[in-house]
Amino acid sequence: MKSHIYITRHGESQWNVECKVQGITDTPLTSKGIEQAHELAKKIKESGIKIDEILHSPLSRAADTAKIIAEENGLPLTLEPRLVEQNFGEYEGHEWKKYPGVFHEAKKQFACDYNGGESMLRLGQRIYNLLDELKVRSEKENKTFLLVTHGGIARMIHSYFNSETNEEFSSTNTGNCEIKEYVF
Repeated sequence: MKSHIYITRHGESQWNVECKVQGITDTPLTSKGIEQAHELAKKIKESGIKIDEILHSPLSRAADTAKIIAEENGLPLTLEPRLVEQNFGEYEGHEWKKYPGVFHEAKKQFACDYNGGESMLRLGQRIYNLLDELKVRSEKENKTFLLVTHGGIARMIHSYFNSETNEEFSSTNTGNCEIKEYVF
C-alpha cells in the first residue's frame, strides 16, 4: 500500500509582500496570509483529504498557518524543528527587484552556505532524513502527514520525489497555502 504526504507553504507574510528573501528571519503573516490559511483549512475539510497529523516549522508564519488548519479540522499539531526555513545567510532580507536573478543563481551552488547560512547540501540532509523517517512512520502507523513549511523546504521536498536539473530545482516554487501531494 502506498503512503501519501502533503505539504503546504505558509500564508502570505510581510516579506512576501515586500519581495524580500526570508529564510530564518521570523516575519509575520499578513491579513491576507491569515485569510489564505482559513481558505486552505476549508479546502482540506471539504475535499475529504485524509490527514492524521500536522507537522510544522517553528517560525510564526508557518506555525500560525498550521494552527488555523489544525483548529478548523480538529487535527493534532506537532512542532517539527527540521521544517524551519533554510538560513540564507547574506541573502536574508535581499530585495528581489534590486538584484534580479542573483539569489536564483546562488541557489544552484549546493555547497555554498551563503556566508554563514545553510548550504543546500546540509538542507537536503536535514529534509531527506525527515522524509525517510516520515515514510517509515507513515507505513508503520498508517498515518498521513501534512507538513506546513516554507518555500525553500517545499523545493527540497519536491526534489526528494522528483529528479531535477539544478535549473529546475532553483526554479521550483510553491505558492502561499498551495497544497501538494506526494506518494512515497
